[in-house]
Amino acid sequence: MQHLAPIALFVYNRPEHTRRTLSFLQRNNLAAESRLFIFSDGARPGQEEAVGQVREVLKQAEGFKAVEIIERERNFGLASSVIDGVTRLNQEYGKVIVLEDDVLTSPYTLQYFNDALRKYQDVDKVMHITGYMYPIDASALPEAFFLRIASSQAWATWNRAWIKFEPSIDILISRFDAKKKFDFELEGAMNFWKHVMEFKNKKNNSWAIRWYASVFLNNGLSLNPSVSLIENIGHDGSGVHSGVSTIYKSSVNQKRITQFPDQPEEHKEAYAEVRHFLKHRKGSWIDRGLRYLNHLLVKTKMKKASR
Repeated sequence: MQHLAPIALFVYNRPEHTRRTLSFLQRNNLAAESRLFIFSDGARPGQEEAVGQVREVLKQAEGFKAVEIIERERNFGLASSVIDGVTRLNQEYGKVIVLEDDVLTSPYTLQYFNDALRKYQDVDKVMHITGYMYPIDASALPEAFFLRIASSQAWATWNRAWIKFEPSIDILISRFDAKKKFDFELEGAMNFWKHVMEFKNKKNNSWAIRWYASVFLNNGLSLNPSVSLIENIGHDGSGVHSGVSTIYKSSVNQKRITQFPDQPEEHKEAYAEVRHFLKHRKGSWIDRGLRYLNHLLVKTKMKKASR
């Protein structure tokens, strides 16, 4: 009998995104055998109606072994909600699969996570499993491989790894030197350190950058599919923490992954492909224009809210 990982789904104020996320998740190969825990964050002022609409959608969640809905009475914010929910399920089940309300899954996403969680459950160096992959050229790559990056769009981990999560940004920063910063940013290809410092300066409230830093500082690795097993539909300007973008839009693998690496080592060719993509990512003029317009829209909303 399979001991499947529980699924933690974090939702807030996007009823249609939540509806689609649940619909795709229900079609997964192992959905009927999986326990689903939905963490519905409490409303900020002005968001009561939208949060209420989401909670109506959640009442229709079915097709799983069990569904438990946790309705927060106050607004935790995404970071605190994720940390609290992931910690709870890891302590109870020893492992967890984590999704947010803007992720469309392949029919084999849950299968991939559970297969990988079983295979690497006792491999301390493997700390994270991600279902996402950048739109890279994967033609010469294996079905799955290890990288240092802990991508947070859809992921899984074990309690043995999660207990190494360091929430203190000051402690994390103190453990980095110049060489580690360079490697952390994929040799300068991605501005991850900027996100660390923005958290330090209270310009973001990211749990994800602290988790990646924790994995990196423990010499951990993340398992990745060569072709993404999820599509993120949240880069449409609807999210609290995301803008409009198509740069990271990737094809979704509709087949089951059956080949997993035996040695916990970063795959050099895959690393080179990802680094090249991140270093040269620009997006189209349309994409950049949409991001700029969204930036102006957010600034306008902030100005109105402060009046």
